[in-house]
Amino acid sequence: MVGRGGARCRHPVVAILALAFYTEVVLGQKLCPKSMENYVASMVLSALGDTLGYYNAKWEFLKSGPAIHSELAAMGGLGNFSIKGWRVSDDTVMHLATAEALVAAGRNPDLMHLYSLIAENYKECMNDMDNRAPGETCMDNALNLDPRRPETWKAPFSPKGGGCGAAMRSMCIGLRFHRAAELDTLVQVSIESGRMTHHNPTGYLGSLASALFTALAVNGVPPLVWGKRLLDVLPRAKAYVHGTGSFVEENMRHWSYFEEQWKAYLKERGILDGVSPPTFPSKYGVEERDSFYNSLSYSGWGGSSGHDAPMIAYDALLGAGQSWTELAHRAFFHGGDSDSTAAIAACWWGAMHGFRGIATSLYADLEYRERLEEVAKELYRISQA
Repeated sequence: MVGRGGARCRHPVVAILALAFYTEVVLGQKLCPKSMENYVASMVLSALGDTLGYYNAKWEFLKSGPAIHSELAAMGGLGNFSIKGWRVSDDTVMHLATAEALVAAGRNPDLMHLYSLIAENYKECMNDMDNRAPGETCMDNALNLDPRRPETWKAPFSPKGGGCGAAMRSMCIGLRFHRAAELDTLVQVSIESGRMTHHNPTGYLGSLASALFTALAVNGVPPLVWGKRLLDVLPRAKAYVHGTGSFVEENMRHWSYFEEQWKAYLKERGILDGVSPPTFPSKYGVEERDSFYNSLSYSGWGGSSGHDAPMIAYDALLGAGQSWTELAHRAFFHGGDSDSTAAIAACWWGAMHGFRGIATSLYADLEYRERLEEVAKELYRISQA
């Protein structure tokens, strides 16, 4: 960006990331980076949220928030039951696939090599989808990936490629590339990993949102700022997509929907300026949230698309304050695509708060817990280099 008089101005998102780094190094306040525990919590709690929102397919596809909350209460409420035997959904399987590729690529990754690793992992993880309710778009396009053939790493453009499958698996990209100097890399990797299966701006920009908000969480940036920062970075993302030369006309034709929906949401909450505190309706219970979430959606199922999965997760985070239970009630247990919004929101929560206030017993029986913890620790190590 060039300012008045030809002076070069720092991109707003770069500036906010750099400010967080400055605060820690110069002022001595530990904002960036978060501790290893936050990284572990981010990956583990994301999977926990996914597990709870999914409940072995019982709650993801129960399109009534009140019915879900009634069943939850009958079980004793959050934290008063065991999740032993509960499986993670396709969301966590693919999030792990992304994270493990990032780790395998090392501290100074060649992006083409990274993309080959992501493609390999996405295709391979399709073997672990029994009883995990994978989306057809993810399945069909992931199976067509060939890690040795870059021409397969972008699915054909699809007007129907705007689902949430890219957004649900990209949060760890923000754990890996959270520094100010890595913003371009975060943009590129989130978009390219996204359009391996979801080649539509509504789909892969959801991947960008999930990753960007994770990076901002790692840097201690207040959530009320995040939506505005997403709008600030969209022109950079648009320039990148245009420059790659892949289905440019189709991408540009479908570009505006994501941005328009996010602007409308931020205006609704009164945070379009990135400064004002969010405002919520005086009555915003389970039924009201179901109605609002569905109003955000493309097809009437809140959280099932690339724009509204991170949007609902963000709405829940803004409204939860310091309460993990409130976050769960808003992001995990609703009548929409609840496991996806849960996986995203819980990842951001972990990056911000770690395991604070969450009993170990809640995730003691989490599927793939050790694998999640290990990849989180490795992501932390390579991201600090």
